[in-house]
Amino acid sequence: MKKFMILAVMMIATLTASAQQKVGTWSITPTGTFNLASIVGDKTDDFSMKVGVGAGADAMYQLSDLVGLSGGLYYSLQGANGKGDYKVNIDELLIPLLANFYVYPNLALKIGLQPGFIVSAKEKSDKIEVDRTSDSQSVELSLPLGISYEYRNFVFGARYNLGLSKINKGDGSQRNSVLMFTLGYKIPLGRH
Repeated sequence: MKKFMILAVMMIATLTASAQQKVGTWSITPTGTFNLASIVGDKTDDFSMKVGVGAGADAMYQLSDLVGLSGGLYYSLQGANGKGDYKVNIDELLIPLLANFYVYPNLALKIGLQPGFIVSAKEKSDKIEVDRTSDSQSVELSLPLGISYEYRNFVFGARYNLGLSKINKGDGSQRNSVLMFTLGYKIPLGRH
């Protein structure tokens, strides 16, 4: 029985170790996201979470066995729901720059900085839509905190984007608050 357990552990370790890339190599990971977004800060008591989606890709360089550095580009649908049928819809281009710390084989904790470019901001209520893009900051900054697990080149993750800068112009401060669930497929590119 003891030999069987050792063999089983070795097989599982071999399967999981094959997903994490080798030191000095690059990879690209096309990814889809499922977002739970809201807006926090001044005059946001009536806001609740809004469901959105996103898509993009990350490029990663495996710096060491424990650290990978990645940069990405995502298109993300965010915003918030208000009272009744009132909604705030924000389309944003995100550029996450992350350090990936492998705390266990194929399990990474992520932290970094994320500039976001607001492409579109609209308010919708009673079938009336108002474009608020000109009332929004063109660039905002977030702190992404996340976790991911790699299995046979599939990458499952969760990331919380904490808004650091306001998304609105003028008085008050409203910031993005987005929880992203991600699914990607890592494509090894080798050494460059």
